[in-house]
Amino acid sequence: MKIVLAASHHHLEEYMLPCFSKQILGFDCPGCGLQRSVVFLLQGEFLEAFKIYPAIYPIVFLLFLLALNKFFTFKYANGSIIALMILSVASILTNYILKFI
Repeated sequence: MKIVLAASHHHLEEYMLPCFSKQILGFDCPGCGLQRSVVFLLQGEFLEAFKIYPAIYPIVFLLFLLALNKFFTFKYANGSIIALMILSVASILTNYILKFI
């Protein structure tokens, strides 16, 4: 089972988009690591997904809540969506800043 997951991970890496800011400017962008984190998340490697891109979980919860809100109405949906947006942006910026320290 582990061999199949490892093989599928390498297969998915062939289709990942390159980071143009890293190629052109030579440093990571705030989104670097998101694709690999999603691959680890799909494989059930939750800790590895967090290590690569800590903002993955607020983003996933945000997308889940946005999709759920499309079909069902919740009393505090707007406040929850705004809070998750702020948490996502804060996580992305914190991770980006910590890369340079």
